[in-house]
Amino acid sequence: MFLSDPVAFAWIGVLLYITYLFLVKRPRNGIPLPPGPPGLPLIGNLFDIPKGYMWLKFEEHCKTYGDVVTLRVFGKTIILVGSVEAASELLEKRSSTYSDRMRLPMLVELMGWGRTVTLMRYGPQWREYRRVVHQYFSQLAIVKYQGIQARESRAFLRRLLEAPEDFYDNIRFLFAATVMDICYGLVVTDKNDEFVTISEAAIRSASLTAIPGAFLVDFIPILKYVPAWFPGAGFKRKAEEWRRLQDRFVNEPFDAVKKSLHEGCAVRPSMASSLLQTLPEGNTKELELRARNVTAVAFSGGSDATTAVVRVLFFALVTHQDVQKRAQTELDTVIGNSRLPDFCDRDNLPYIEALIKETLRWLPVTPLAVPHVSTEDDLFNGYLIPKGSIVFANVWSILRDPVAYPEPEKFKPERFLKDGKLNPAVMDPNIAAFGFGRRICPGRFLTNNAMYSLISILLSVFDIGPPLNERGEPVSVTPQMTSGLLSSPAHNL
Repeated sequence: MFLSDPVAFAWIGVLLYITYLFLVKRPRNGIPLPPGPPGLPLIGNLFDIPKGYMWLKFEEHCKTYGDVVTLRVFGKTIILVGSVEAASELLEKRSSTYSDRMRLPMLVELMGWGRTVTLMRYGPQWREYRRVVHQYFSQLAIVKYQGIQARESRAFLRRLLEAPEDFYDNIRFLFAATVMDICYGLVVTDKNDEFVTISEAAIRSASLTAIPGAFLVDFIPILKYVPAWFPGAGFKRKAEEWRRLQDRFVNEPFDAVKKSLHEGCAVRPSMASSLLQTLPEGNTKELELRARNVTAVAFSGGSDATTAVVRVLFFALVTHQDVQKRAQTELDTVIGNSRLPDFCDRDNLPYIEALIKETLRWLPVTPLAVPHVSTEDDLFNGYLIPKGSIVFANVWSILRDPVAYPEPEKFKPERFLKDGKLNPAVMDPNIAAFGFGRRICPGRFLTNNAMYSLISILLSVFDIGPPLNERGEPVSVTPQMTSGLLSSPAHNL
């Protein structure tokens, strides 16, 4: 009778699963794991992993135990990588071993993000999805999007002039409109456009869920079978709601393009229309499903992350007026005041380029990147990294390294310059800001171009200052970043 109760049966399964992990899934005898904080019976280092701002706690662990640190949670091995040297060795040079993704029951199995190339398990299907994304966002391919980026950056200036108090909404709209055009050929003119609203809500829910540990079901997958009505199973109700958002995000804008093509309407060139028009005849269900998902993930990466980076830039400009003036002096010297900067001017604007690099470094918007998973046992500096280990590269620690970047807490674009040119001896933040190895962000070139287009045009026209209080006095601004897979300034200026 007891075992016929599905709730009781589920909890018995949980206890058995924990016992299995603890007793059976141990590292091989004789080869130690990398050092780390001591854990408790069964739960291991569960309390050494905070739900928020994990990168700060992980940085503490690396300062205490070394560049490569072990945590154990319910029998799972988590490896923290806190230096660029260790990240390069493991995630770049040994990328064939460290290119998998962990099982994320909440995000993938309950919320439906399993066909997202960023989260997909390493294998033939991932390689095919990645190939399609690269086809549209390689360094050569993105040149054709420069016209869209320049057009939307200029439109942003007009909106900012009309409503400077809405600068955050204007930034958000700028990149949503840019990537909506690139991905779907849809021209967005309303900040409250339904497609944009849906996509932002879906991406936000994924960001909150994607860091392992945010939900216990990621460590104990059997919990996904607990009924949604059961006390403590609120994650199941959240997953159901967020799955509906994900479905709308992936399908609704794509269906709009498909419908226009089917009805013979004029369709603007886009990633979605190109993928639809090149589908072979016959059974194309799987190919169309791939097209839907790669287009959606291209939109999410090109809009949300870039918005977060530019919000960091605004905070930097507000709090570092000297940086702003130096950038404007360079623009005035190279461009003059008879026209706006264009992409052809980029090579002649080294300080603007340094400003982009420092923005990526100062407050990284993906401070832990997306965790990798090892597909086989590996040895590193005499330590065992077991197969199935979850590997976090602490981008925050790498880009705040005081050896590579003296006074890392300070915003100093000039650290990347020498004799008026970019200094190749200084570590480029791109080495970590967009991820590592075969899992590096495929949209990094588009984001970089978007930042250049906006920064160069913005500083050619506007001075960016702090907000004023009711007496007209400048208000002190202290950047505070949000937690989550994607981190951005927590407050508007």
